[in-house]
Amino acid sequence: MAEQAVIAKKGPFMIDVEAGKSYSWCRCGKSAKQPFCDGSHADTEFTPVPFKAEESKTVFFCGCKRSSNKPICDGTHGKL
Repeated sequence: MAEQAVIAKKGPFMIDVEAGKSYSWCRCGKSAKQPFCDGSHADTEFTPVPFKAEESKTVFFCGCKRSSNKPICDGTHGKL
């Protein structure tokens, strides 16, 4: 059976990203630096999801880890 990610937050993380900068979105839900990876996935089957900002703007990163558009929030948290 596939491991389920920990729900870090039932809602998105609103983060101001910088154009050209790369980010690693936490997929396991265990990171203390949500929504970004801090290596806490080491004891899981998860790996972080890379995200490169094409422009400087506010991004709504998924907090529930269930989005079908990872790492972007798609509203799935509303069904949890």
